[in-house]
Amino acid sequence: MLPGGYLCKKWNLKNGGNKEMRNAATDLTEGTPWKIIMRFSIPLFFTFLLQQFYNMVDTIVVGQFLGKDALAGVGSTGAINFMIIGFCMGVCNGFSIPVAQKFGAKDESGLRRFVANSVWLSVIFAAVMTVVVCILCRQILIWMDTPANILEGSYRYIFVIFLGIPVTYLYNLLSGIMRALGDSKTPLIFLILSSVLNILFDLGAILILHMGVAGAAWATVTAQAISGVLCLIYMKKKYTILKISKDEWKLNGSCIARLCGMGIPMGLQYSITAIGSVVLQTAVNRLGSTAVAAVASGGKLAMFFCCPFDAMGSTMSTYTGQNLGAQKLDRVDKGIFACSGLALVYSVIACAALLFTGQYLALLFVDGTETRLIEMIAAFLRWNCIFYFPLALVNIVRFTIQGLGFGKLAILAGVCEMAARSIVGFYFVPVFGFTAACLASPIAWILADVFLIPAYFLVVRHLKRELCMS
Repeated sequence: MLPGGYLCKKWNLKNGGNKEMRNAATDLTEGTPWKIIMRFSIPLFFTFLLQQFYNMVDTIVVGQFLGKDALAGVGSTGAINFMIIGFCMGVCNGFSIPVAQKFGAKDESGLRRFVANSVWLSVIFAAVMTVVVCILCRQILIWMDTPANILEGSYRYIFVIFLGIPVTYLYNLLSGIMRALGDSKTPLIFLILSSVLNILFDLGAILILHMGVAGAAWATVTAQAISGVLCLIYMKKKYTILKISKDEWKLNGSCIARLCGMGIPMGLQYSITAIGSVVLQTAVNRLGSTAVAAVASGGKLAMFFCCPFDAMGSTMSTYTGQNLGAQKLDRVDKGIFACSGLALVYSVIACAALLFTGQYLALLFVDGTETRLIEMIAAFLRWNCIFYFPLALVNIVRFTIQGLGFGKLAILAGVCEMAARSIVGFYFVPVFGFTAACLASPIAWILADVFLIPAYFLVVRHLKRELCMS
């Protein structure tokens, strides 16, 4: 039986769905796949670009105005930040998939019920996670062998970030719902505004209020809260289809089960992957604060250039979900091959750019006198950019599988990444040092692809067989 029984029942499509619904959003079930994917992913690309810039601003401002140790302090929290905040983002992305499927099936009431129940679940998840991780975050940093000279700064920064978990859920849930309805532009507009505010808040908190690394964290949380509130206001005014009735607001067991079945695996995918990053970060911490600062800065720059892959992945999740709902599996195959072609072109361009500019980009974080640190950042970028296409496939194939309703398979891909980074962290970093740390992520991407690509073809074959039987 398929997840949710989507291909095992027929929908009433005689009226062609609510025209208001179709006009308020974008239908990805019609048109040339590569054109649709390109058009939909461009706003998402800028969204992820700004999100990475959002995160990178803290690192840049801290590195330039507070020094190397402060930079290392913020950088040492990257893995645990990814593990917790990544779970939040993954859950919200997972919640949006049933919404996209209901949109593709033109089931308006079902769509609203999923939206309502995703709100209830997000409130519960946010409350529990905020309390638990804020209590444990200092101890986690100690377990990770965070160098003593940066421990206090690391704690002050990440504690505030974790206090902002509710606003992380707010923005990511609402932007995910809008993207599920085909609107990838509006979240971008609000993110642009909040990114500008983040820069201003960062400078004000550090240079004027002298709040140190905690000020950078408060700037990030405040700016994200603004973007989330703006999304909420816009959705209430724009999307009349989302005017949820009192009955639709009621908790629904089947909806909750479906949402958890998509959201939790997608969140765990991020967190499980991040466990490997935590192990790796622990190994890097033992190499000293210079290595920590290099990995932190190089990682921020690398992820900045990886934003198109994130955009392609999120695009494929929505594209696949809508086409699954419309029972158009042939378009899924066309979409994933088109998206992979676009990713290959960009991977070559990004690799060429980073190979020649890595040492100059490092100057964003440190001044020119830190020659050793600059060399290490450039080396990190070189080793990572060579393997960008395998990373692109990880995002594209994994999110496609999730859009098809097989979120648990994505967890196994995350396990592959976790295992690779953990092995490198435990066994290779102590022997080969910083070079091993640079190669950890590329090894993880390749291992995930070895699992994901065959899994995709098996899933599609299974779904097509079910469709023929329905």
